[in-house]
Amino acid sequence: MPYHFFIAFRYLKSKKRHKGISLNTIISVGGVAVGVMALLVVLSVMSGFHEDLQRKILGVNAHIIVLSHRGAMTDYKEILEKVSKEKDVVSASPFVLGQVMSASGKRAHGVFMRGIDPSLEANTTEIAKYIKDGRLDDLKSKDGIPGIVIGKELSSSLGVLRNDIINIISPTGEIGPMGMLPKVKQFRVAAIFEVGMFEYDSNLVLTELSQAQDFFGLGDSISGIELKVKDVYMAKEVREHVQKTLSFPYYGRDWMQMHKNLFSALKLEKLAMFVILVLIILVASFNIVGTLIMNVIEKSREIAILKAMGATRKGIMAIFMLQGIVIGLAGTFIGIAGGYILGYMFNNVIRLPADVYYLSHLPIKMKLVDFMAVSLSAVIISFLATIYPAWQAAKLDPVEPLRYE
Repeated sequence: MPYHFFIAFRYLKSKKRHKGISLNTIISVGGVAVGVMALLVVLSVMSGFHEDLQRKILGVNAHIIVLSHRGAMTDYKEILEKVSKEKDVVSASPFVLGQVMSASGKRAHGVFMRGIDPSLEANTTEIAKYIKDGRLDDLKSKDGIPGIVIGKELSSSLGVLRNDIINIISPTGEIGPMGMLPKVKQFRVAAIFEVGMFEYDSNLVLTELSQAQDFFGLGDSISGIELKVKDVYMAKEVREHVQKTLSFPYYGRDWMQMHKNLFSALKLEKLAMFVILVLIILVASFNIVGTLIMNVIEKSREIAILKAMGATRKGIMAIFMLQGIVIGLAGTFIGIAGGYILGYMFNNVIRLPADVYYLSHLPIKMKLVDFMAVSLSAVIISFLATIYPAWQAAKLDPVEPLRYE
């Protein structure tokens, strides 16, 4: 073993024989380990929330929607056939969307009503998977009353259950002597879904396409076409290609555009948390600086003897740099192991009250890139912390410590 390694490892040990690693070394390693562990857990939780939110949003909404600058689409069957032939498009379905008021008794709540084709919708979105009571196929009219699918939160807000009757009110109706009259129609609650996002569970209702067209007075027109693509992260490229194929007045919007503010905020928050928690590792690096400076002061006589025996400045610097890097590597490995174990516990062992947080457990997504970024940051910070103490040791004049020996 080169003498640099031998001396560096020896300086990590306690002064007393057979006492193992020194307390200063343990504290320095522990500081780095805690910083790495905290950073990994927080980044994994942020990634987990991002993935959970994305899964829920894409479960209810399509990857791309095709709209018209002129408003409603009249020739949608031709457009539907054309976009369905695109190579990266898995399925397509028409929809009608409008804002209405839902009411039951004296309770009322504003919602978005989406008219869908149940057979096509099942292949385009995953809304059918979130239905807890009933089926999407139950939307067909019974006794002249059309079916409607509502969210669990809306069901609680209106105080209705499956097969109950609710009123859907549109503010835009026929013109009467006193002005525009609201349009009211009864719907039967055919099914209840629970996505786990309050915005959808309380503000979205689904009904058959023909019933929505009739209610909004669209005739045979629709609001737009939903598209599901093979790769959700290629939605932008597919959208641009579809726009070129259809040309004006049609245009597309992908899921990243429609929820840009939300996902941008999550990315910024994750970056901010990374920067803030790196400061924990930076604070831990001061322990390394302190430990090395104390070693330089205590070992000044040994450094002088090494220099007198022919050790170069680079050799002396290497000893203390190796000492700091070993502390950083040890702390990083312990932090990685601790972060992985803690993440596993949050994901599989620790349970949350689902009725309060909409989650039964804390979502954890451990990404290799996060582990690599944190590990690299910790090792680099630990290395930088060794430069000043090592430089101080290297420039030590060997005459001074040995003058009175």
